[in-house]
Amino acid sequence: MINIRVILIYDISTDDEKGKRRLVKIMKTCRKYLVHVQKSVFEGDITEGQMLLLKKEILAVINKQQDFVIIYSLPDGNKLSRDILTDTRDPMDNFL
Repeated sequence: MINIRVILIYDISTDDEKGKRRLVKIMKTCRKYLVHVQKSVFEGDITEGQMLLLKKEILAVINKQQDFVIIYSLPDGNKLSRDILTDTRDPMDNFL
């Protein structure tokens, strides 16, 4: 099984009630697959199948003209360097 390291960032327009509902749905969808790192930032390791499901679920919710979602992905075996410059707890520190 091939894992993919994913960083997902979103900015959902909340100018109206529909946007506010989309924001909650997107956050819940991302939490199903990834770790909530900071406000609108998620990261984690998922399978290719999970990546397809994540994208499908997000596309079913977002407004493509008003919202912004970007997914950075690194295939298994590629290293991602993380430097946390603050004294805050690393949300990924409980993962192996």
